[in-house]
Amino acid sequence: MAEKARVGVLISGRGSNMAALLYASKRADCPYEIVLVAANDPDAAGLKLAAAEGVATFGQSHKGLKRAEFDAIIDAELRKAGVEYVALAGYMRLLSPEFVGRWAGRMVNIHPSLLPEYKGLDTHERAIDAGDTVAGCSVHIVTAELDDGPVLGQTEVAILPGDTPETLAARVLIAEHQLYPRMLAELVSRETSPDWLLDQVRERALALPRTTEKSSHGSPGFLIEGGKFFAYFSHDHHGDGIISVLVKTGGPEEQMMLIEADPDIYYKPPYLGPSGWIGIRLDGGDVDWERVEEKLAASWRMVAPKKLAMLF
Repeated sequence: MAEKARVGVLISGRGSNMAALLYASKRADCPYEIVLVAANDPDAAGLKLAAAEGVATFGQSHKGLKRAEFDAIIDAELRKAGVEYVALAGYMRLLSPEFVGRWAGRMVNIHPSLLPEYKGLDTHERAIDAGDTVAGCSVHIVTAELDDGPVLGQTEVAILPGDTPETLAARVLIAEHQLYPRMLAELVSRETSPDWLLDQVRERALALPRTTEKSSHGSPGFLIEGGKFFAYFSHDHHGDGIISVLVKTGGPEEQMMLIEADPDIYYKPPYLGPSGWIGIRLDGGDVDWERVEEKLAASWRMVAPKKLAMLF
């Protein structure tokens, strides 16, 4: 199995969702491991549980510190532990924009409502007062706006006649403990998922002017409408085990220069390689998408009609 993603969990209290993530991580096939549990309360009960389970912990009060100052301390501890993803689990702190920016796309939270409904606090009471028949929980990417990031998954929980916020919260918590480990596992695995990688290439290729998608020799290809292909998505093509995007270069010299400069990323693909095309590997788990966008755009310009290319 591939090396597990390193996750840091931030808590403020008992850490029941942290415990759910931790116990799920003990499965041999779980793609992540918890390497640090940190809290803004040194006496948080969840720290004691994590320590008992052999997980490194860090606790410090935020009192007397500005938000960005405290977040910088937490950030330093996360990076010292080699954390790659951050999971908020009952972390009762608003995060500074600087901290959110440092972990953009790699920090998740679980919220006790079916977002975008009922952001913020008192979610169960608000759902009952509104006469809703279902409540639930959501796992979402953390952004600068409170409870506003892209939703990764949700679980609905029925609201029963006579429910109170407390009785509803107890059932939603059960759903949270099941949903969170599953969504975190999907998040840390997606960067090596062929379907997710294809979606990323597709989004960037089709953002270029007058482009469309068409299958070619069993692979998704991208071309200028009525013109030539400028990119292909390759997944285990001819049994090579590689996931990559193939683009045109300026010729053999540029092709060899790129391969010599970064042989772990660039390679000469069969069939198209002799024509100056190059493969950019996407299966390393940390794709430089700005580089992919740059190479897609350069390849597009090589096949675009001159009048169209001059406009882009």
